[in-house]
Amino acid sequence: MEHVHLAAEDEDDLYSGYNEYNPVFDADELENDVGFQQAVKTSYGRRPPMTAKIPGTALAARPLGTSFGARVPLASSLGRPTTGAVQDGAARPMTAVRAAGYSSAVRKGFSFDPLGQSRGPAPPLESKNEDTPEEKIKQMEKKIYELTEESCMAHSRGDLQLALEKAKEAGRKERALTRQREEIGLAAPVNWDLTFSVLFNLAIQHAANDMYAEALNTYQVIVKNKTFSNAGRLKVNMANIYFKQRNYQKAIKFYRMALDQIPNTHKEMRIKIMQNIGIVFIKMGQYSDAITSFDQIMSDSPNIKTAFNLILCYFAIGDRENMKKAFQKLISVDLGIGEEDKYIPANDDPHTNLVIEAIKNDQLRQMEREKQSLAEKFIMTSAKLIAPAIETSFAAGFDWCVDMVKTSQYTELANDLEINKAITYLRQRDFSKAVETLKMFEKKDSRVKSAAATNLSFLYFLENDYGQADRYADLAIVADRYNSAALVNKGNIVFVNQDYEKAAEFYKDALRNDSSCTEALYNLGLTYKKLSRLGEALDCYLKLHTILRNSAQVMFQLATLYEILDDPNQSIDWLKQLLSVSPTDPQALAKLGELYDNEGDKSQAIQYYYESFRYFPSNIEVIEWLGAYYIDTQVCEKAIPYFERAMLIQPTQAKWQLMMASCYRRSGNYQKALETYKDIHRRFPENIECLRFLVRLCTDMGLKEVQEYATKLKKVEKLKEIREQRVKSGRDGSARGRREGSASSVISPESRLSPSLDQVKDSGQSSQGTSAKGERLSAKLKALPGANEPYEASSNKEIDASYVDRLGPQIDRPKTAPQKRKEDDDFADEELGDDLLPE
Repeated sequence: MEHVHLAAEDEDDLYSGYNEYNPVFDADELENDVGFQQAVKTSYGRRPPMTAKIPGTALAARPLGTSFGARVPLASSLGRPTTGAVQDGAARPMTAVRAAGYSSAVRKGFSFDPLGQSRGPAPPLESKNEDTPEEKIKQMEKKIYELTEESCMAHSRGDLQLALEKAKEAGRKERALTRQREEIGLAAPVNWDLTFSVLFNLAIQHAANDMYAEALNTYQVIVKNKTFSNAGRLKVNMANIYFKQRNYQKAIKFYRMALDQIPNTHKEMRIKIMQNIGIVFIKMGQYSDAITSFDQIMSDSPNIKTAFNLILCYFAIGDRENMKKAFQKLISVDLGIGEEDKYIPANDDPHTNLVIEAIKNDQLRQMEREKQSLAEKFIMTSAKLIAPAIETSFAAGFDWCVDMVKTSQYTELANDLEINKAITYLRQRDFSKAVETLKMFEKKDSRVKSAAATNLSFLYFLENDYGQADRYADLAIVADRYNSAALVNKGNIVFVNQDYEKAAEFYKDALRNDSSCTEALYNLGLTYKKLSRLGEALDCYLKLHTILRNSAQVMFQLATLYEILDDPNQSIDWLKQLLSVSPTDPQALAKLGELYDNEGDKSQAIQYYYESFRYFPSNIEVIEWLGAYYIDTQVCEKAIPYFERAMLIQPTQAKWQLMMASCYRRSGNYQKALETYKDIHRRFPENIECLRFLVRLCTDMGLKEVQEYATKLKKVEKLKEIREQRVKSGRDGSARGRREGSASSVISPESRLSPSLDQVKDSGQSSQGTSAKGERLSAKLKALPGANEPYEASSNKEIDASYVDRLGPQIDRPKTAPQKRKEDDDFADEELGDDLLPE
């Protein structure tokens, strides 16, 4: 330790002096340095150095590292700077290894810049020359791809016309590109993928726009080009076009050509093509060939659609045994659907329950439900189809189908088949068998029991057995209180008993359980209508119209409500909407004609009344209005055919023949009028109006029968007076009622209902005077037959508002015939002659 000397605190640092500036290397002052300039001019300055170009650091003078004095840096004898000396602001590295950012060259103002940022931004990239042929071709290809993509997007949006235009434009540019390649003779190969995509898209767009010839030509171009690989598959598309054109022979030819070019490894594609071949054979009526195709599919890859088509083919040829075998194959097809239990939480694990809740209604689950629903639909349809054919009776065949279903994976369908069997009995009008079948479900589980009780309630309601209907409706509600059809049936029964408030509550309950129950909403509107709550009824039917956009019944109810609310314009608008859905509805046309008639628009009224008569020429009210319209417009000849039609419909009514005779007389055909009156007298000898007109005509025409008809007229009038006196003389109510009944039995209803069309002014007046004076007939003929007469007017006809798919009946029907106006039996305003008193 005696040789160790500690440095004092005031001694200099061991490495001091390395960063000191050495004026020897100040390059800026070399021009002013006289010694340096002199040395340059002499030969001394041109001597080679005595040492190496880069002398070692060992030659530099180094201060002693002792503690006895400060270290003073000494300049090298050759002018070499000391290690660590600062040169022009940059420190020299301490070793011979050159570090990043340092340079051995001495530069003024040099600073540390490893990234080279002091040099400024990089020069701009060289721009491409778009005038070169290669660049032009690339731009054209890019444009063609864009047009093809736009065409596909337009097709997906449903804008087929725009898609075709874009496809055609892409085709034109692709042909221009090919010609340009050939002109410049590029060595680059043709882009066959681009050509294929353009042609394929063009063919698809032609087919989508029903331009089948152009589509087939485009497909032929693709198929004949050997450069395109797997182009033979497009023959399936060509076969589909031939199928749409009903050219079934060529369709089968191209399907088979495509089938030959598809390898066996593509099994699913081959199965689909074989299905298409079988369907084409069905269209051609070659069921045996179709069966061969479907049998091969069922042996290789059975599926539900092929099995159903196979049943149809065997049913078409009447093969009973094979129908049974095909039905067994149908119910044994594996749908590939997992068990329902996997969607039921099995433990209290929250993570597992969240996963089950997430997959319970996802797209895969929805697809499984659709497949299951399709399979059930095929099974139900097949059972209903083959049941009458496979056994001696419908019931035996249905029982066989039920037994087969019970032993299959569709066990739950057995009960539905039994209910369907009862509904089939109902359609066959065999109510007893339907009731017997449905009563078998009274001891089944709640769902089936409720459905059967609902149907039984409906059946008893149709038979007007409201007690049994009420009983089974209650049974259905007890079995399933959320059964909306049962609630509708219960409401209907209460409605029939005129307890409208309670009926409305049942309909509301049905809507709370099933908001899409249209029957409940319809009947609720009818209930509000009965309760005179027209605003609420209008809301019901407006809401129902949003659900059933094309329902004629709903539109008619809306039109009727607006008519009651004194808004004829709205009523007319709704009736026009109804006619847009059902343009041949005669009752709606007649109603629209009546509304226009009430508004005073006779031209529109005659148009709609005439259309109604054209579609249904047996509506008495329409016939009556048309006849009265032509009489009112002084065109009596056109009114005669309508009264002839009315006479055919109601042959026991004398008024139609009286109107015909009046029209003949008004038009100047007195001979035809006389014959008509005589015919009326033969059929209705006690008709006073007929006898009066016969007396008048015979007097005007100077015929000998005038005295005969005058005598008969006096007798009939005298008889009528006697009968009236008998009626008035009776004081006892019961006796008077009996005498009235006797009088009514003697006097024909025709004589009481027949109107006085014309009355004789003067027995001695000439026929010219009669025609000059003129006759007036009201355009509103209102004497209609009663309900107890031989023919009822068509005003009682109704639009059937029942729904087949729902079992709750509708208890009210909208009446589309024109509403009856006030009756007026005065058909003529003229007075009778002095010698013939009016009736």
